[in-house]
Amino acid sequence: MKIIATNINYHKILDAGRSTITLESTALAQLAESLDENFTRAVEMLSQPNSRVIVSGMGKSGHIAKKIAATFASVGQPAFFVHPAEASHGDLGMITVNDVLLLLSHSGETQELKTMLDYSRRFHIPLVAITAKENSNLATIADISLCYPNVAEACPMGLAPTTSTTMMLALGDALAIATLSTRDFSHTDFRTFHPGGNLGKQLSRVRDFMHSGDRLPIVPKGMLMNECLIKISYFGFGCVAVVNESEQMLGIITDGDLRRHMHAGLLNDSVELVMTAHPISISADILMAEALAIMQDKSITSLFVTSMNKPIGILHIHDCLRAGII
Repeated sequence: MKIIATNINYHKILDAGRSTITLESTALAQLAESLDENFTRAVEMLSQPNSRVIVSGMGKSGHIAKKIAATFASVGQPAFFVHPAEASHGDLGMITVNDVLLLLSHSGETQELKTMLDYSRRFHIPLVAITAKENSNLATIADISLCYPNVAEACPMGLAPTTSTTMMLALGDALAIATLSTRDFSHTDFRTFHPGGNLGKQLSRVRDFMHSGDRLPIVPKGMLMNECLIKISYFGFGCVAVVNESEQMLGIITDGDLRRHMHAGLLNDSVELVMTAHPISISADILMAEALAIMQDKSITSLFVTSMNKPIGILHIHDCLRAGII
């Protein structure tokens, strides 16, 4: 059994944590205020058609660079990380003249980036720099330099990259999202790049999970309730849609409708006397998360899917469970 020390100063620990977050949030506010026309120019350069964003950095900057590359790729801008040391041993061949370089260095003097700097100038490859030093080698060589505020690190010794890497990451996110805003990028596009995990589930479409064809619970107008009850039981959704001769949906009959119309002669009534007219319906193209929100808002368990007021499917709340969004 591991013995935990009893002389821990919990107040000191909390103060250190809160101080770190406060320092970094203050730095982020300064960063937001510092954005200028260089940021706009950088977004224009990074979002060129048919170009890729090649992101690189060394050490902690390299870790941030990998995340920035992943963020760009996830919003539809092709991007990947190239390790600056590996670039000197053949990986420069991964970079083409149609690409844009995004290099990260707090000091702007990272020696390992020199090969990539020289390569970019030799082949006229556009270069955007993220650094804290506006007079550094990286900043002066780059076509566009984004300099974040040179504020103190959260580390009490001022050594461990903390505040600086937080600003690098935020600036990379800002570039990626601003790039996204320059193009027509839809939910469908986002799902294309995020088919797995919870994001992919939330971005699933109703058409992927709805029941249709022989599983669609519909009855014609004029049918008597004794036959309708058999249909409701057979399909197992607790409801049916009532349609006319043109297959237009006139209304629905649910368990609630049955309770509201319960009387001795119910079985001999026509479905039109029991149905709820003008029911809520949805499109097959809406997101499963949107359909679930409608069910929760209206306290219902099923939704008919229609096209031109014709029922083409039905979605049950259990399908939301199947989609993994509950």
